Amino acid sequence: MKLVVFGLTISSSWGNGHATLWRGLCRALAEDGHHVVFFERDVSWYAGARDYWEIPGGRLVLYRDWAGVHPDAKAELDDADAAMITSYCPDALFAGDLMLDAPALHIFYDLDTPVTLGRLTRGEEVDYIGPRGLADFDLVLSYTGGKALDLLRDELGARNTAPLYGHVDPAVHSPVTATDQYRSDLSYLGTYAADRQLALESLFVEPARSRPDLRFIIGGAQYPRDFPWSDNIFFVRHLPPSEHPAFFSSSRLTVNITRRDMAEMGWCPSGRLFEAAACGTPMITDSWDGLDSFFEPGAELVLASSSDDVLAALERSDAELRHMARQARERVLAEHTSVHRARALLDLMQTARAGASAGVRSEARAA
Repeated sequence: MKLVVFGLTISSSWGNGHATLWRGLCRALAEDGHHVVFFERDVSWYAGARDYWEIPGGRLVLYRDWAGVHPDAKAELDDADAAMITSYCPDALFAGDLMLDAPALHIFYDLDTPVTLGRLTRGEEVDYIGPRGLADFDLVLSYTGGKALDLLRDELGARNTAPLYGHVDPAVHSPVTATDQYRSDLSYLGTYAADRQLALESLFVEPARSRPDLRFIIGGAQYPRDFPWSDNIFFVRHLPPSEHPAFFSSSRLTVNITRRDMAEMGWCPSGRLFEAAACGTPMITDSWDGLDSFFEPGAELVLASSSDDVLAALERSDAELRHMARQARERVLAEHTSVHRARALLDLMQTARAGASAGVRSEARAA
């Protein structure tokens, strides 16, 4: 199977956790004999932090502008079995026009569905979705499940929706020896986002202020100068995926914080949860609908809604935390690896292909 993807970036993980997911998915597909071609616009902010240059068994196409890459994209689509556009793709509308004229299965993958729907509700521009919404696609995938799938149908005209959740590549994320550089009693790994700030202050900053005897560490990008640091909060600016195992393995506990729009929508497991679990790190997370379908609260991770919950977790014994982490790791390896998601994607494509007759497509585009 040949899959052509028009996305934001797979070559740089700077401020972009989805790059890690794409890499794991491409590796899993390649190991199963499939071929992925990923088109990415070459922009300076990602080029300056590029940490991935080649797709195993596939092809990475970096281009300066759509006009220049158009012939190459058309040639790759001519013999593709499936073609996909993702949210945040800067040339999504151009790629969509070209893709919908190709014989391949047509797929849209929204990696931030609650954010997309929130922007539409607020009347903000969503430049990766055209005036016909998602009605022309044979399959619409969402990183978020639950009611997000209904809203994609009701608000954007998607005809066939399914979740494709986050995952982890155990070949990249696994327990390693702890390092002093990343040593912490509590860690947080994530790009700065304003709609996570209140929760981050409650579940990370306030506990740090309450326990000046402990060491706290944040890894990520785009944090503002006025962030409320304290003397025992240390900062690592941008961590490439190759450093994530050392970061998590050096953490006694790590906390996950979900963006507000995603938490309100539910069914939104962060890739960081799967990464931390695969590294054998005990986890604390905020709560949202559907969480118990991925991890068992209390047994595989700690739920927290306040700084007191985090402080109580920090008081747990090492033995208790290690037992919880082992259970979470076993769960991830059994259900949430990149191989599991690659198989799910192939199954969804096969089902969608069976229902995507030319007549249905023509009727949808003419509606």
